[in-house]
Formats: sequence, C-alpha cells, structure tokens
Amino acid sequence: MANESWGFMPYVSLDTFVIPHGGKYPIFILGLLIYFVCLFSNVTLLAVIVLHRNLHKPVYFILFSLPLNDLIGITAMLPGVLAGIITENNRIPYPLCVLQAFLLHLYGGGILFILAAMSFDRYVAICMPLRYSLVMTPRVVVCVITLVWALDFTLITFLFSLQTRLPRCRSDIMNVFCDNPSLLKLMCGNKSVNNIVGLLNTAVMQALSVSVQTFSYVKILITCLVTRQTDTKKKAVNTCVAQLVILIVFEIVGTFTILSHRFQNVSGDLQKVMGVLIFLISPLLNPLVYGLYTSEIRNTVLRVLKNRVFV
Repeated sequence: MANESWGFMPYVSLDTFVIPHGGKYPIFILGLLIYFVCLFSNVTLLAVIVLHRNLHKPVYFILFSLPLNDLIGITAMLPGVLAGIITENNRIPYPLCVLQAFLLHLYGGGILFILAAMSFDRYVAICMPLRYSLVMTPRVVVCVITLVWALDFTLITFLFSLQTRLPRCRSDIMNVFCDNPSLLKLMCGNKSVNNIVGLLNTAVMQALSVSVQTFSYVKILITCLVTRQTDTKKKAVNTCVAQLVILIVFEIVGTFTILSHRFQNVSGDLQKVMGVLIFLISPLLNPLVYGLYTSEIRNTVLRVLKNRVFV
C-alpha cells in the first residue's frame, strides 16, 4: 500500500544549492545573463546558417543541429534551476521531471552523434576533396542528420521506457535537476536491468561517436602530414581544434558526472556543479569556437555586422 500511495504522488522534490546569505539574487542574475547569452549566440548561429546562401553546404547543414541541440539542453535545465533558486520552491510535477530528464539525456547523446557526423563530413572534405560533392549529396546529408536524431531518440526512449515497469516509492531527488539516475533512485524493486541498460546505452553512444571521430581525425592527420598544400593543412588544423576542444571538454565533465553517481564518496555539491556545467559549457563554447575557427561563419558574421554599422 505504501508503494502504491507513493506512486501516485504528483510531485517530486529537487535538491537545492547551498547559497550564502545575500547571494540568491546575484546568482540568479548571473544565471539569467548566461542563459540569454547562450540563447542569443546559438540563435544567431542558426540564423546565419539559414539566411546566408554561402553557408548552404553539407558541413553547415550538419552543424545546424549543434546549436539546436544546445538550445534544447540549456532550456531544459537552466530556467528550472534558476526558478528554484529565486522562488525557493524545489517541488516539480513528476511528468515534467521525466520530460526534463528525457530532454537532457537527448541533448547529451545529441552532442556525441552530431560531432561524429561533423567529423565524417570533414574527413570526406579533406581526405577526398575531389569526391566530396559526389559523396556528400543532399540525400546523404539528410540521411546523416536523420540518423543522428533518430538513433539518439531511440536509445533515450528505450532507456526511459524501462522505468515504467518499476513502482515509485520515493519523492526526493538528490540533484538540482532531473536525470535518469536520479529518477531511478525514486524507484523500488530490482533495478539491475535499468542499471545495465543505462551503462550499455552510454557505452554504445560513446563507442559509436568516439570510433567515428577517431577514424576521421586519424585520416585527417595523415592527410595533413603527407600533403604539401598549406591550405589543406590549415583547414585540417582548424577543423580538428574546433571539434576536439568541444569533445574533450564535454567528455571530461560528462564522464565525471556519470561516474559520480556510481560512487558514494563523491561530494553532492560537486556532483551538482559538474552536472550543471555539462549543459552550460557546450552552449557557451560552440558558437565561440565555430565563430573563431570557421572562417566562412566568421567572415559572414563580420560582413553582416559591418553592413549594419554602415547602413
């Protein structure tokens, strides 16, 4: 009976940050500023790709998914955390908690698959430049983008569908936002299947993404070393630096956060901070990194700004 009554509770309680006296409003304003900077920079990147025909190329159509994915991640996480800070109300409807967790995991898998797709595009462009237009046709690009989102959606949906078989007997989440490990801790019964599938899910995503990127970057590096064309070398370096910076930072923060749920001696506050950073670093870094290292995007933005100033 106890389990049944808990299962019908419409709300769950999230954990909160320990905020010093007088720090609530400065932290809220800083978080709001970060959110609007992320919104502006990622929407700008999306608009630049859509509105300028010189960027209507396979690499930028694939890149389009990255800021879109970043907007999903940061919008699913940050407004809720900031609302909890300012209102001091840490209760959230359970269905909304599940939706938030689903979108955040969709965002995490999305980064891995999108970066893999982008690395493959760069491999074809740099290692097979004469065949690029034959390989990366509009149909292939659509298939690649569809595969990225479909594979991500399918894996995350399967992961969350396993929770429906377990009764819910708790209502306190020891995190400032909802995610699959936190939701699983609310459940009673045998969770071994969920834990195994969760680890396998992570392993499959990592293996697919890292293997594609490793293959692509090794081939790009070899081409860079053997070719005498300075232009090709510059393109290779810019491509590798931009994508590897984003991948390495995401992997470090993401790996720590995932593993921290498996060990009891990791500080809860450190878990919260690192968890939030996953959804802040990429939306902040991506527009900056691709704006600096992608000459076509950088030149297009500068041209638009110049035209605006002198109009």
